[in-house]
Amino acid sequence: MKKKRVLSIVLAAAMITGMAAGCGSDGGGNSGKDAKGKVYYLNFKPEADEYWQELAETYTEETGVPVTVLTAASGEYEKTLKSEMAKTDAPTLFQVNGPVGLASWKDYCYDLSGSDIAGVLTDDSFALMDGDKMAGIAYVIENYGIIYNKALLEKAGYSADDITDFDSFKKVVEDITARKDELGFSAFTSAGMDGSSDWRFKTHLANLPIYYEYKDEGIDNTDAIKGTYLDNYRQIWDLYINNATCEPTEISTKTADDATADFVTEEAVFYQNGTWEYNNIADIGDENLGILPIYIGVDGEENQGVCTGTENYWCVNSKASEDDIQATLDFMNWCVTSDEGVEAMCRDMGFVIPFSSNLESENTLVNEANKYMEEGKTPVTWVFSTMPSEEWKNGVGSALTAYAADQTDANWDKVVSAFVDGWAAEAAAAK
Repeated sequence: MKKKRVLSIVLAAAMITGMAAGCGSDGGGNSGKDAKGKVYYLNFKPEADEYWQELAETYTEETGVPVTVLTAASGEYEKTLKSEMAKTDAPTLFQVNGPVGLASWKDYCYDLSGSDIAGVLTDDSFALMDGDKMAGIAYVIENYGIIYNKALLEKAGYSADDITDFDSFKKVVEDITARKDELGFSAFTSAGMDGSSDWRFKTHLANLPIYYEYKDEGIDNTDAIKGTYLDNYRQIWDLYINNATCEPTEISTKTADDATADFVTEEAVFYQNGTWEYNNIADIGDENLGILPIYIGVDGEENQGVCTGTENYWCVNSKASEDDIQATLDFMNWCVTSDEGVEAMCRDMGFVIPFSSNLESENTLVNEANKYMEEGKTPVTWVFSTMPSEEWKNGVGSALTAYAADQTDANWDKVVSAFVDGWAAEAAAAK
């Protein structure tokens, strides 16, 4: 197959409204050879670093504006941002993950209202507001679920049509485990809980019980999570760790690379991750790639789609000089309106961008995920940006790891405590 240099992503049907596919214009903003300022971008996405470096070089060649891109290591963005913001030459362009991240950095966010880039957003919902101030703008919409190998699933005697909710998924998974020696593969990749991989479970998987609780309560944030769906969280976690390529006691040392290798070498059928992972797993063939919703056993989940949203909001440093702020605004707009910028973001980086210049995706996983929307399924909103802190996530992750090694009710109670009591404590501490 032809391996594509793309990574991700899907938009919910409502997000697509008004988005015109096609080529960007030749330029954007007020960039030009006479520009005075400079741009320093602290990039959140390690997988896109190569493309951002190339794009920065292209922009500098065209405009004469110096653009520096520093990419934070995976899981280290907030720590790196704090360090870099304390320097004299601080980033002029950075990102926050949503309302919780904004709370820490709102005093550093320039008001983007009326900016050129705000004018090409396809929907106002992609703007992150701080009262009347437009503090941030989403630059990519992403998606995640349970990626699966169609050929292996078929070899086991099943297809995606056999999986419509948690009970049917559990039946398929446990049957594969019962026959794994005969089949030559396991159901799940390793649920690695080292720093390169644990976000898949303490953040992305944890999104599901929070999403359903918010839905029940009719809220979009809280200082006191109830934990209504933590029994559901437990049963999907049990399914992951007890039907995988490694023993549950080994997950503390397993990495993101281990999980990817499990999938690429066809040692496992299922792999929880996002459409951004496409480039790393494309070698198994587009025809073999599919993505399922994450089912946790909630009433009506047969009508659920995949998890769709963003935690990537660009913010401009209001403490920077006027020249640097203008240079940064021009660079941002150029990235999402020029041919070079749009091609890099939509093709090379594989982003679906919430701007009128968005190009149709070449990512097979995106196209697979789109089918759920075409069938009228409801995407699961990303609400993990409302998690109270990184400390909260770490507490949940540690408790999940300890429970995996010794799966007692008492140890699960510690997961519940980390989830519920930890949420209240961290929310109170942030006040």
